[in-house]
Amino acid sequence: MTDFARFVETHVERIAPLDREAALAYWEASLSGSDEHFRRFSRLQKRIEEIYADTGAFAVVRRAWEEDGIEDPLLKRSAGVLYRRYLGNQVDPALLGRIVELASEVEGAFGTFRTEENGKTLTMNDVHDILRTSGDQERRRRVWEANKRVGRVVADRLLELVRLRNESARAAGFGDYHAMSLELAEQDGDELLALFDDLDRLTAGPFAAIKEEIDGHLAARFGVPAGELRPWHYEDPFFQEAVSVGDVDLDAFYRGTDPVVLARDFYAGLGMDVEPILRASDLYEREGKNPHAFCTDIDRRGDVRILANMKDNAYWMETILHELGHGVYDLGIDGELPWLLRTYPHLATTEAAAMFFGRLAQDPAWMRAALGLGDAETERIGLAVSRSLRAKQLVFARWCQVMFRFERELYRDPGGDLNALWWDLVERHQLVRRPDGRDEPDWATKIHIVSSPVYYHNYMLGEMIASLFASHVRRRFGVDGAGLHGRRDVGDWFNEVVFRPGNSHRWDRHVELATGEALTAAAFADQFVGEAP
Repeated sequence: MTDFARFVETHVERIAPLDREAALAYWEASLSGSDEHFRRFSRLQKRIEEIYADTGAFAVVRRAWEEDGIEDPLLKRSAGVLYRRYLGNQVDPALLGRIVELASEVEGAFGTFRTEENGKTLTMNDVHDILRTSGDQERRRRVWEANKRVGRVVADRLLELVRLRNESARAAGFGDYHAMSLELAEQDGDELLALFDDLDRLTAGPFAAIKEEIDGHLAARFGVPAGELRPWHYEDPFFQEAVSVGDVDLDAFYRGTDPVVLARDFYAGLGMDVEPILRASDLYEREGKNPHAFCTDIDRRGDVRILANMKDNAYWMETILHELGHGVYDLGIDGELPWLLRTYPHLATTEAAAMFFGRLAQDPAWMRAALGLGDAETERIGLAVSRSLRAKQLVFARWCQVMFRFERELYRDPGGDLNALWWDLVERHQLVRRPDGRDEPDWATKIHIVSSPVYYHNYMLGEMIASLFASHVRRRFGVDGAGLHGRRDVGDWFNEVVFRPGNSHRWDRHVELATGEALTAAAFADQFVGEAP
């Protein structure tokens, strides 16, 4: 065993237990909203960050990474993983500790914030239900504004967090935290911007046509001119989800079903046993619990869990398919890989798998197989549901433009007029008019800016990679989402080619090896726009 191999072994013996404890603390905090659990998570994160701030250990890792003496490709890959992890922490430990504490504090404020309407506390499911169903425009506005009040609660602390993150990035030799985050994630900022610019060009026209149709529907529903529509007229507080248009109510197909069972049975047909995940999960809402959903790999040894707040509707059907997509990825990684590589190569690749499966909730033929629909019913809903999925993807693509470009500017100039910048981007990319005279930190109401900084663009990368996966499955196996039920050969491809390699390769190389194609906007455009560049 080489000196560096021994260093890695010792490092893992030290970091793996802490990583597990931190994951468990976050899990408990998310279930309870308890300040005590959030503080424990914060303390554990600080200990982890302090390990990666060790300058002597960084010198060892840097030598191993920069020299060409390592012949074992997995050990060399581990050196790169450690190099990037240590590099971002080569700053004052006190500063890192403050960042962790403040991030945990702000995330805790998000987790415990509840929307209130006329003295009544609303869950996020309640908020979404009101925005989906209520015809009372004044109530919609009142609930939308109440939901956005979390921005006032966290904005000042979030700006301080941005400044501290930038300070840490400059200490590590980067211009700002956004630039550092991309480089440490093996992403090129210029290439990413060019990819998003191309996606912007491809989706602008088709989205504008869909937005005009949506606005016409809403104008008729609420009896107002389209030019008077405001954010609360849409069904999602951020308009990151498409408005339902037409006579097909997707929720109606899932009402009275158990989406968890439907998802479990589907994955079983692919040869993917998700029972261990479901047994360890917490799937239904209750007081104090995080109102969102996520999947977490606790220990990289098979303890994979999902937090959700399940309902029998299309949103939660998609969500459980999506989160289990993360879960089967985690379980599918080769357990013999070194611990440092026993994870996905990038956030975008696990998002791609989750999105590939999550999309199926709006695939008419998949719905037929899952729900036992007849041919006539499937044909009746086919065009409308397919159009709905296309609208959903285009709406989300435009929303991701807002998040990507806002975070880029947030870290470049946190002292700028962020309230105005947010709505400038929303109006340009989403074509949603800002509320008249509003000057509030609505940008600060998106939890990802706190909990997953410089992350959101990976959702869109995930969508593009998911389209590459879909294209590859269609070419290689002759099936699309409609024909996936019971296709163990497709499940084997995901397990062996997509999941099993873990973090053995750089993410973009991994995508190319799995699909035979480099990542561009072409597959996404071909699937949802109808034209490729």
